[in-house]
Amino acid sequence: MTTRILPAVGDPDAARSIGSLLGRLPDAEPLAAVGDSTSLVDTLAGLAADSLDELPEVVLVHERIGPLPALELIRDVALRFPAVGVVLVTADTGPGLYSAAMDSGARGLVALPLTYEELAQRVQAAAGWAAGVRRHLGHGPEAGFGGPGGTVVTVSGAKGGVGTTVTAIQLALASAASGRSVALVDLDLQGGDVASYLDVQFRRSIVDLAAIQDIGARVLADAVFNHETGVALLLAPAEGERAEDVGDRLVRQTLAALRQRYETVVIDCGTHLDTANAAAIETADTTLLLTTPDVVTVRATKRMVRLWDRLQIRKAEETVTVVNRHTRAGEIQPALVSKITATRVARSAIPANFRELQGAVDAGRMQDLEAKSSVKQAMWALAGELGLVKDAASAARPDARHSGLFGGGRRHGRAK
Repeated sequence: MTTRILPAVGDPDAARSIGSLLGRLPDAEPLAAVGDSTSLVDTLAGLAADSLDELPEVVLVHERIGPLPALELIRDVALRFPAVGVVLVTADTGPGLYSAAMDSGARGLVALPLTYEELAQRVQAAAGWAAGVRRHLGHGPEAGFGGPGGTVVTVSGAKGGVGTTVTAIQLALASAASGRSVALVDLDLQGGDVASYLDVQFRRSIVDLAAIQDIGARVLADAVFNHETGVALLLAPAEGERAEDVGDRLVRQTLAALRQRYETVVIDCGTHLDTANAAAIETADTTLLLTTPDVVTVRATKRMVRLWDRLQIRKAEETVTVVNRHTRAGEIQPALVSKITATRVARSAIPANFRELQGAVDAGRMQDLEAKSSVKQAMWALAGELGLVKDAASAARPDARHSGLFGGGRRHGRAK
């Protein structure tokens, strides 16, 4: 998919510099720069008059644009043309301006002097957001591909062993059991265990999409494994060294394609932050961060939240912390976790009861976890809290209606 980018830059030298970098971006179509705020608004209005599809996906606004100040211009464009992603180009990337730009409707900031990597990242993020808006509005070349854009949820761990993969799997299973189309993506690229937990042997992985320029329905169908539970799996590579082949551009393209095809997309991001899962966390509708109620892990959670904020991946207030292995008698309760991390803590805390999981974990068949399990009930209640199920009441208490699918269903053969 080609991304059309319209720079709004008053200085001719800056316009040439930005145009040169934009020309190097993959699948980018830089448009002729406009020199002032009036020209930008008039240009966008003229394009919108013909069709929403004629609007550029991304507009770059230089900090010294005039006569209208940059932030006022961004606010005007965001209000009048909500299907356009606006990125501010500025030398000031401090938290004050960042907050003001976000409040005005910008989808990101790019620091001056420009670097290729940062420009590519912000343009792709803004383009993905614009594409999602247009799908919801029923416009764009991909509007009819798979219905309205799906919900993307990432699941990350503050440190190893906090239950990230098990939680991601159960969220996906709960959503699928409610009747939604679901994809589960393993972005723990060097040590992903989704396949192991779901008794799957499948040769293809997300790495197989790396050489694909246009990820469409047929390409996705070849890359995903349709599991017996109804969940489509996009797995991590079996060879951990191939993780370096998966970059942020591939992740953004893949998630955009998955949004069009599935109502729910759950991503296991593991505990290690790299460019791939950072891109997923940044573009997700909801980001979960799992922790356990002990001092070491809560400190790790706080460090992770601060790291995401420094890298402008996710703000603390946009992160949902999930407390796993919770006990009522413990000294560290969800309210304290929320206070320490400055995040919102999910109401559905997952109880400490590993015995319930032991059999399913040892068998590598998390789909067989008993419906009466308090751990499963808490995770399915979390799915309902996050809006991943069509019937939140059934998610809160998985019953016999789901036992044929997740409780004791017959064992399917392995895919070779």
